[in-house]
Amino acid sequence: MRKTLVASWFLLVCMVQWGLAQVPGSKVAYSPASSGLYIGSPSICRLTNGDYLASHDLFGPQSNEFERPVSCIYRSTDKGKTWTQISKINGQFWSKLFVHQGKLYFLGTSKHHGNTIIRKSLDNGVTWTEPTDGENGLILPGEYHCAPVPLIEHNGRLWRAMEDAMGPIKKWGKRYGAFMMSMPLDADPMKASSWSHSNVLRYDSTLLGGNFGGWIEGNAVVTPQGELLDILRVDDKSTLEEKAAFVHISADGKNATFDPAKDFVNFPGGSKKFTIRFDPKSKRYWTLANYIPQEIKDANPKRNPASIRNTQALFSSEDLIHWKLHKIVLQHPDVLKHGFQYVDWLFEGRHIVFLSRTAYDDGAGGAHNNHDANYLTFHRIKKFRKQ
Repeated sequence: MRKTLVASWFLLVCMVQWGLAQVPGSKVAYSPASSGLYIGSPSICRLTNGDYLASHDLFGPQSNEFERPVSCIYRSTDKGKTWTQISKINGQFWSKLFVHQGKLYFLGTSKHHGNTIIRKSLDNGVTWTEPTDGENGLILPGEYHCAPVPLIEHNGRLWRAMEDAMGPIKKWGKRYGAFMMSMPLDADPMKASSWSHSNVLRYDSTLLGGNFGGWIEGNAVVTPQGELLDILRVDDKSTLEEKAAFVHISADGKNATFDPAKDFVNFPGGSKKFTIRFDPKSKRYWTLANYIPQEIKDANPKRNPASIRNTQALFSSEDLIHWKLHKIVLQHPDVLKHGFQYVDWLFEGRHIVFLSRTAYDDGAGGAHNNHDANYLTFHRIKKFRKQ
């Protein structure tokens, strides 16, 4: 009997190890579906010493996402080949790591629809401040939503897109209003008084012929003409032709406006979270997006496009309107239990480095579904401008 148990345990370990070996990229973190803890909100930054930091939060039925969620921080000293967990933070969700004026910060919410908060680390991510009040990390009290999206510098200010989650209809999509936060570059990010924000643009059920389901996870992007936009993911279940919303932000950051007749723009992967960054060398905007190839559309004509996450592709554009497909970066033929999503990425010279919230085989039943990821994985696109 004992030999049988040992043999069964050995077989299970081998199956899990085989699954870990098959997942694309370098494994940063793993959480099996059986744990009820799913990996969310990948974020990556590069420290001033060249090390990479990665973060993710945990969501799902066994998490504490609605009260005091957990975020984990990892460091790589070998350009992403291997990773070591260096800290665990209680009370941080949907958050972005970033370095501003040589100092490391972590900005997001305190929980699922929590306060907007920011933490600072003085030891490269090992320990973090605890938000307490408007003088120390509590930026906006209330119910807010966001994702690990870029913070950008423009016109002497630091900009970051956010969503207010206090709309009158307390349902996903419908509760979210788009707005932009900003502060002077020389201000203290830890103080609420440093930050100002635009008006909030609320959900409007009449948009897109009544098919508008909401907008979230906006990107702060400067157009070729120098205008600041909040480019948001758009929920529209009526079509597989995805789109983004271009919300216009005034130069002082106080006014957000949107024209539904012209500001919904076709965008590959626009119904899922994406990140757009401008590359001064190529003078093009680049994105990694959950593109839906035609063959996947043909095989899934009635699926909600937001639920198709089995492909990550590299695109670029000169004008933010017309996008060129350069390369399929990650793909699996199954759309139900495989996903490469919520990608956060950086330029690194000739290359792009990125993190993926990855749902994949693991030798233990795989992910719960394509959304509820069991891995955080690291990837590199070499010589991306030549793809």
